[in-house]
Amino acid sequence: MKQKIIKILSIILLLAVGVFLIIRTFNKFTNKEYADFINSLKTANYWWIYATLFAMFTGFWARAFRWKYTLQHMGYTAPFYVRFTAVCVTYFMNMFIPRSGEVSRGLVISRYSDVPFDKALGTIISERVVDLILLIVCLGATIGLKLDELKDYIVQNVPYQKLMVYSVAAVVLFASTLLYYIYGKATWIAKIKLKVSGITEGALSVFKMPNKWPFLLLSLYIWFTYVMVFYISIFALPETSGLSFGTVMVAFVVGSLAITFTNSGVGFFPAAIANVLAAYNVPFTAGNAFGWIVWAAQFFLVIFLGTFSFLGLSLFYKRK
Repeated sequence: MKQKIIKILSIILLLAVGVFLIIRTFNKFTNKEYADFINSLKTANYWWIYATLFAMFTGFWARAFRWKYTLQHMGYTAPFYVRFTAVCVTYFMNMFIPRSGEVSRGLVISRYSDVPFDKALGTIISERVVDLILLIVCLGATIGLKLDELKDYIVQNVPYQKLMVYSVAAVVLFASTLLYYIYGKATWIAKIKLKVSGITEGALSVFKMPNKWPFLLLSLYIWFTYVMVFYISIFALPETSGLSFGTVMVAFVVGSLAITFTNSGVGFFPAAIANVLAAYNVPFTAGNAFGWIVWAAQFFLVIFLGTFSFLGLSLFYKRK
C-alpha cells in the first residue's frame, strides 16, 4: 500500500512539475515572443511532420514484428495483430503512467493469446535491456560527434584545477562504488546483484536466439526511426532546418531522456529541446515550438493507435 501511494505521488509530482514548466515558460514570454511562438506553430510545414508519423508507425510495426523472435525463443507464438495492438497499448499507458505500459503489454498478449504473463514480461524486459544498450550507444555517438565542441566548452568554462579535481573525484567514486558492489555483503547489495544478474541473463539470451540477426536488425531499425523522427522534423521550421546531424542527435538524446524519466515528457520535453537548440543559436521561441510540434505529433499518434488497439481487441478478439 505504501509503495502504491509513493508511486501515485511521484506521478502527480512529475505532472505538477511539467505543468509548472509550461506555465513558467509562457509567463516568461513577452507579447512579441508569444506571437513568434504562435506564428511558428501556424507557419510550420506539417508535411514533414506527417512524414515523421509514418516513420513512427513503421517503428511500432517493427517492434511488434521483432517481438515474434523473443516469443518463439520461449516456445510461444501470437498473431501479429495482437502483438501490434499490445505494443500500441504500451505507448498509450506509458503516456499517462510511467513504466505501466510494459505490464499492460504483457497482460494484453496473455489475455488474447496463449502466452503466460510471466513469460511475456520476460521477453519485454529483454527487449528493454537491448533498447537501453542502444540508447547508451546513441549517447556515445552523440558525444563522439560533438567531442570538439564539448572539449572547447570545458576548456573555456571549467578551470584546469577544477577539471582535475572533478576527474579524480569521478574516478575515485566509480572505483569505490565498483569495489563495494563486488565485495559488499549487505542485503540490498545482494538484491541488486540478483536483479543485475537476471537482466544480464535476459539481455545475453537475445544473442543465443536462432533468429538473433533479424532481431538485432529490427532493433537498429526501431532506433533509426526514432532518430529520423527528429531529423525529418527539423525541416518543418526555417529556424531549425539548417541544424547539423550532430545537433539533432544532441536534441534526440536529451529528448529521449526527458521522455524516459518523466510522464512521457509532458512539459519537460519542449523545455529541454528549446534549451538545447538555444545553445545552437535557434531562437528560444522557435525551439519551444519545435519541441511542442514533435511532442504533440507523437502524443496524438499514440492516443489514436492506443484507442484503436483497445477497441479492435474488444471487438474482434476473444480473451483466451
